[in-house]
Amino acid sequence: MSRRIEIELTSSRPDGSWTWRAAGAREPKGVLDGALLGAGSKVGDVIKVDADFELDGITVLGVVGAKARVEKTHRLELLPSDKPFKPVVETRAPRVERPRRDDKRGPKREGADADGKKRRGPFTPPPELPQRPKAKRLKAGRKHRTEVLASLPEAQRPIAERVLQGGIPAVRAAIDEQNKVLAAEGKEKIAADGLVTMAENLLPKLRVAEWLDRADAAVADLEHLDLRDLRSVVTSGDDPAIARDESTREIAAQLKAGLAARQETDMKNWLSDIDAAVGVGRTVRALKLSSQPPKAGSPFPADLAGKLAQAASASLEVDAPADRWVAVLEAAAFSPIRTQLTAAGVPAAVTPELTATVTRLAPALPKIAALFQITVAPGAAMPRPLRPTRPPEKKKPFPAKKREASTTPAEASE
Repeated sequence: MSRRIEIELTSSRPDGSWTWRAAGAREPKGVLDGALLGAGSKVGDVIKVDADFELDGITVLGVVGAKARVEKTHRLELLPSDKPFKPVVETRAPRVERPRRDDKRGPKREGADADGKKRRGPFTPPPELPQRPKAKRLKAGRKHRTEVLASLPEAQRPIAERVLQGGIPAVRAAIDEQNKVLAAEGKEKIAADGLVTMAENLLPKLRVAEWLDRADAAVADLEHLDLRDLRSVVTSGDDPAIARDESTREIAAQLKAGLAARQETDMKNWLSDIDAAVGVGRTVRALKLSSQPPKAGSPFPADLAGKLAQAASASLEVDAPADRWVAVLEAAAFSPIRTQLTAAGVPAAVTPELTATVTRLAPALPKIAALFQITVAPGAAMPRPLRPTRPPEKKKPFPAKKREASTTPAEASE
């Protein structure tokens, strides 16, 4: 299909043909028959032609009109001058590095300039605090459960294993599934009542064995075990089915004493870590620690609360960036000093993110909400901490080709 384009004549050949190129560009280009051109055509003429675009190239079918080449005649005239030449010299002011404001910001040193305005001095990061070793999670063995299963008759072991997996509901589900298979094959169904009764009789012994496995693991890591896991083992030991068994009484008493000692030790360490974080200027870290007591309902000391509230309020400066305000407010909203948090005024730069944060946390931070003129409705629900964002998942490698469905487990293991 043909279409019109503008071309520029670039040269004339002895055989009467002309070379051309697209007007104002290097491509496309080609050759046309000189018979299509009018008399007086010369190199540099711009003409409009009908061209056919094919895979092998562009064929010019005919000339539509010629466009005279415009010579540029307007030029700037340089006027001589008797004045001596003075080069222009550019002098830039020295670059001032401004400290980054974040949770690791330490105390600021302030001075005064010639106008009497306060200016910030060099940034000094606060010292690092030693990190306590991370608590271990409970990893129970299978010693007592294996002993109980080995002591049972062969016919009762599958039922006992189902009980260990999911209790009596797991046994009922397995019976229903088996009966569906038997019904499809036209066979007689299994009587569920007898098997369920057997499972209920085995349940107390199996629960004791399972608890003993957890208790042994808790005693082995009593000083370093996560306090939540230790408390869970102690609480489950008060179950009547477990407490009545004589084999659990001694280790249950040992775990209760260990839990009381751990709570007292962890409480002292908790308060010490908060005080140390406040002392070096790590306010956000101190606020986050204060919202995670080792024991729920533990009273927070009044003197430490006053110190923490003062440090958190002082960090909410008018000239502090909005992200600093967001970090402090998110941590303070769930700390025991949330109602004591104040600020001298609204920050100079209020971003939409900061406004949204204050609005969401308003029920927990009444004084800050009043500062931003945000009204809290009576009976408004308390906010919840934000969930940490997950990093993007890495792409999994393409799975290997699966074996045929007819392959047996024994063949697959080989």
